Amino acid sequence: MHERLIILDFGSQTTQLIGRRVRELNMYCEIVPYNKFPHEATDVKGVILSGSPYSVYDENAFKADLSQIRGKYPVLGICYGAQFIAYTSGGKVEPANSREYGRANLTTIEANDPLFNGIQPGSQIWMSHGDTITQLPDNFHIIASTDDVKNAAYRVEGEQTWGVQFHPEVFHTVDGTKLLDNFLHICGCAKDWTPASFIESTVAELKDKLGDDKVILALSGGVDSSVTAVLLNKAIGKNLTCIFVDHGLLRKNEFENVLRDYEHLGLNVIGVNAKAKFYSELAGVTDPEKKRKIIGKGFIDVFDEEAHKLKDIKWLGQGTIYPDVIESLSITGTTIKSHHNVGGLPKEMNLKLVEPLRLLFKDEVRRVGLELGMQEHLIKRHPFPGPGLGIRILGDITEEKVRILQDADDIYMSLMREWGLYDKIWQAGAILLPIRSVGVMGDERTYENTVALRAVTSSDAMTADWAHLPYEFLAKVSNEIINKVKGVNRVVYDISSKPPATIEWE
Repeated sequence: MHERLIILDFGSQTTQLIGRRVRELNMYCEIVPYNKFPHEATDVKGVILSGSPYSVYDENAFKADLSQIRGKYPVLGICYGAQFIAYTSGGKVEPANSREYGRANLTTIEANDPLFNGIQPGSQIWMSHGDTITQLPDNFHIIASTDDVKNAAYRVEGEQTWGVQFHPEVFHTVDGTKLLDNFLHICGCAKDWTPASFIESTVAELKDKLGDDKVILALSGGVDSSVTAVLLNKAIGKNLTCIFVDHGLLRKNEFENVLRDYEHLGLNVIGVNAKAKFYSELAGVTDPEKKRKIIGKGFIDVFDEEAHKLKDIKWLGQGTIYPDVIESLSITGTTIKSHHNVGGLPKEMNLKLVEPLRLLFKDEVRRVGLELGMQEHLIKRHPFPGPGLGIRILGDITEEKVRILQDADDIYMSLMREWGLYDKIWQAGAILLPIRSVGVMGDERTYENTVALRAVTSSDAMTADWAHLPYEFLAKVSNEIINKVKGVNRVVYDISSKPPATIEWE
């Protein structure tokens, strides 16, 4: 069992970011709702309290009983967490005169405080709060200030408890990772959690849990399901059967290419060509939500049919990752989003779930995949939606439209790799619009389709900016698509960010 750091989530948008920063320091941590501290655990080394959208004096504010945590473990309160510790100890928290938001610099730092070891005055931090601590309790003392915020950081005398009113987890706090590392040092963390150690302990756990039982897994060709398959294969070998369904909405030649990749990995894969079924069920459907439902249900039906041909299956493998788990449990313990994996598989399948990646962030999944010896092109793939090109063809779906979009998308992706742009982009793809326009080819007028190109940069898909691709590259892509893809005479580039637009068009 690894040592753990516990992050109590009070609802901040950056709570996941705290977890990612701690993991990057090779320390295993778990994010739990503010009122669900695992008091029975013996492996907890320290506790971080996150920020919150609330004010500590609000009636609805999330409140945690820290009486069995403070004094027993090192504690670091961030923003709301810092204000909550001060407020519940008799300090004063009030609305700030002006909202303390954005970049600031630490003007004074107590030289010998271990939390600020190696951090110098002048260091840039990021503030984001409407309240401020106006009076600290008697046994609290200031260890850092800014020009506007006197109580930027404090230490509680006689216990290993600290509070900072800024956000060390965000990129704009220049020494934020250093501060978190200092806190891990205070906690006495071994910091030995690496992709290799994760693989070793997970494979041992899977062997123990699954024994000689058989597992089925739906593969999508994406990173999460592929890494899940390789991990399970390492643990149980031929007792794993993977099912890869071609719904006819994959990228050009993707079904064949991915199957070849999976064979190279030694996986036991059943490839199912179900194009005809999906095309007939989608005929004439234009509503995006209906398309998603038909594709989702069709996938489950095909998977179920294949699964019933197999004998003695006890487990269903899924590529659920940590953000899915966190998002599907709100901090009040109610579901706010069912995660998008093979959710909704028929109950009569009566299978137990095995989710070996459920505690990893996306970037960690990629690191584990590389450590497992998987090919880079499988690991560094852009995210691709489950409904595939079905939600990149606006309007109804026909086999001819799929051909047009596959050809256009293939040119776009190939040139992106050729120009060294693929790895700089979070996600890219072509969209076929239900718009025809007049064009001229040779001496003839044409009346054909429009393709929109989309490319975004992002770190986590929560927000995304349109990618500023070189004009020369876009000119080349446009030229190639219009010259080589029969049925297209116009190419446009989407320059919308998320929010307000989404990454996909449907």
